[in-house]
Amino acid sequence: MRPIVQSRKLQHVRYDVRGPILTEAQRLEAEGHKILKLNIGNPAPFGFEAPEAIVADMVHNLPDAQGYSDSRGIYSARTAVAQYYQARGLTQTGVDDVYIGNGVSELITMVLQAFLDDGNEILVPAPDYPLWTGAISLSGGTPVHYRCDEADGWNPDLSDIEARITPQTQGLVIINPNNPTGAVYSEQTVRGLVDIARRHDLVVFSDEIYEKILFDDARHHHTAAYAGDDVLCLTFSGLSKAYRVCGYRAGWVMVSGPQHLATDFLEGLTLLANMRMCPNVPAQHAIQTALGGYQSINEYIVPGGRFYEQSKTAWRLLNEIPGVSCTEPHGALYCFPRLDPEVYHVKDDEAFVLDLLRAKKILVTHGTGFNHMDTDHFRLVTLPDLETLTDAIGRIADHLATLR
Repeated sequence: MRPIVQSRKLQHVRYDVRGPILTEAQRLEAEGHKILKLNIGNPAPFGFEAPEAIVADMVHNLPDAQGYSDSRGIYSARTAVAQYYQARGLTQTGVDDVYIGNGVSELITMVLQAFLDDGNEILVPAPDYPLWTGAISLSGGTPVHYRCDEADGWNPDLSDIEARITPQTQGLVIINPNNPTGAVYSEQTVRGLVDIARRHDLVVFSDEIYEKILFDDARHHHTAAYAGDDVLCLTFSGLSKAYRVCGYRAGWVMVSGPQHLATDFLEGLTLLANMRMCPNVPAQHAIQTALGGYQSINEYIVPGGRFYEQSKTAWRLLNEIPGVSCTEPHGALYCFPRLDPEVYHVKDDEAFVLDLLRAKKILVTHGTGFNHMDTDHFRLVTLPDLETLTDAIGRIADHLATLR
């Protein structure tokens, strides 16, 4: 039989968060090594459990969740999402503006497939969550990465964004709070991003999955609140992170702005929603309970809470390593430290994290895996308890000492 090869559509698609380094980690595990996996923001392995009310509601509704639902999602879930945004000032949001998906990841792919033609360009932050870059490429588009400025708290460089706009530019991706940097954008920054979209007639894709994981005085600003009636904005969020239910795959996209100009696009999105039949029905029953009930995330993000203390501890310990600097995260579940090129001559950051994995049995992700432009960063998940996290960063420090 002829050799069977992957589609050429995958030529420029990468997802290094679960790429070759994870394959090496699995090989080491098969040899009997215990690997501390700090590459994926998955709360469950680190002792974070789903709120009891969410589990109970899913169990209660299981007898009625055996069949297909509306392809956009069950009415109660979409209503809960619409009311969530209404309560945050987006008063025009209605149930028909909401699509439920099997996590934000599925919805990103669906939206881009419905939106992009071959050669269309989409502006994506660098560093980014790599699913955006991969899904744009897979959909026939061209990701164009704009600079986020580490010296300015990883805020987007608005002038760099403007400089990268061409006649082929169709959309602007905003990730706020940001993965991998933990940056939370100010109102001024969000307004500036939306103003660029308005001036250049761009559709905005706003990834807000970490909107509830904020530290100290950080405040999240919904992009759609500034997009108004004249900028089409698609807002992505879900239950995975704030409610610790990644495996339930319960996410949504909310469409706002001049939908009368986007009728054809939305028909395409509905077509794709129909083709996948429907999102996971049992998990949809968790959405109304989560959004309308007790917000248990609050106890994790204040001083003394696990998310807060682990983030602050990781940030402090990383900065104590000679030649390492880390901008303080104000949200999300990650640190994105920098290795001083004058101290550590890292030319291949993927090789660096592979060496760290083999030497210290710690799995992190290299910065270029997030489409960062230099080879001097890596991303560390801050989900382990303080003792485990302290030990892990100590092992990283020991490894770096051999490179200085």
